[in-house]
Amino acid sequence: MPILIFISLFTLLDFILLFSIGSQIGLLTTLLLVLATGVIGLHLIRKEGVSTFARARQRMKAGEIPSQELMTGAALIFGGALLMAPGFLSDLLGIACLLPSARQLLYKGLVWLGLKTSVDTKPHTHEKTRRQQRAGYGGTSTSETGGSAEDSSVIEGDFISRDDTSRRP
Repeated sequence: MPILIFISLFTLLDFILLFSIGSQIGLLTTLLLVLATGVIGLHLIRKEGVSTFARARQRMKAGEIPSQELMTGAALIFGGALLMAPGFLSDLLGIACLLPSARQLLYKGLVWLGLKTSVDTKPHTHEKTRRQQRAGYGGTSTSETGGSAEDSSVIEGDFISRDDTSRRP
């Protein structure tokens, strides 16, 4: 509920600011600025969405968790979406999402609010997890399952069968 109130107040303030600045600079200039930032935002979303996915896929192929790329990409896409929204306040916040130093401040603000856990910038690899499993830090080691440590592809987990015939009418 508080997030809904925040979004409503932000939108109201954004439109008030848009109309007050628009009355000072003129209708045509205001429309051109809103359209220009919308086109820039759309281009940014398309470009960053594809490139972020490619970087994340590359890190996953290397066996690393792409958390930093995904957070950066999400901030850039969010910034592009804010640029597409009509209003100067949303444009300022969208530009802040594009600047790396401002993005770091936004991350720290989210951590302070408790909305985001801190992103570890060190790459995590699956090999580290395998070493921990062999040392007894979780799951069954590969030597217990009969396979070697290098070629193990066993993933342990629990499942629930959805084909239970006793539940059917």
